[in-house]
Amino acid sequence: MNEKILVTAGRGKTGRRLAAVLREEGFQYSVASHEMSPIEGSVYFDWTKQATWDAALDGVTSVYLVAPPLVTDAVRLMIDFGRYALERGVKRFVLLSASLLPLGGPAQGQVHLWLKENAPEWSVMRPSWFMQNFSEGQHLETILKMDKIYSATDNGRVPFISVDDIAAVAKTLLTSVSPFNQDFILTGSQLLCYDEIADLISKETGRLITHARVSTDELMKLYTSRGLSEAYARTLAAMDAAIATGAEERTTTWVYDLTKRNPKAFEEFVRSEKNVWSALL
Repeated sequence: MNEKILVTAGRGKTGRRLAAVLREEGFQYSVASHEMSPIEGSVYFDWTKQATWDAALDGVTSVYLVAPPLVTDAVRLMIDFGRYALERGVKRFVLLSASLLPLGGPAQGQVHLWLKENAPEWSVMRPSWFMQNFSEGQHLETILKMDKIYSATDNGRVPFISVDDIAAVAKTLLTSVSPFNQDFILTGSQLLCYDEIADLISKETGRLITHARVSTDELMKLYTSRGLSEAYARTLAAMDAAIATGAEERTTTWVYDLTKRNPKAFEEFVRSEKNVWSALL
């Protein structure tokens, strides 16, 4: 195979799983890593240091794009990197965005627009909320230490999706013979509110996990107390508020259409992660 894929955020939830899938299926890839002692198959890469871009793009024909965390000018950096990658011969980009970020909208919505207008081959994944937010994301600490899931979602329902399914879709979009040149809203098959999530985890673990309903201001304070920037905390709280209004209450069939497998059910996810929620007991 002459095609080579660069996976940015290769240590992240979707990136490390995508790298594993590419490795298992025999595709050539490299993982962009900010660590000085990189993991297998990785190359040192820093979004803020253009001098590291050349080595990362060496021989690369496709790029999996994930926004750099905790960077105020992430959109500019991603577009600058995209331009540079095109000059180096990259043909295809697959962007990880979010279901509530439309073409031309804020954050990755701007990168989405740039790809549509400039990249010869592109796809944008717009997944709903990750199941793994409860097992390795923002809700894990409060589940372990307080037996609570804090949100400002009220009774709003979400079609939570496993990052394993996102990685499988990304592999398809990156390696298909023909480009798709469109965006895909990716969801699981079930609409669940946070009360139901707490009940499912409780039943599997034998612990009483409850959903603590808070205001967006209270949620912001909780996030900032845990080290998040005020701007990022505000964004997360606003997304919860959107869920409360029903913004995430829809499902799509793209996971099955693109991978020929059904998306993981939340009950299956809870069974597979049961030990995580018992780790500190």
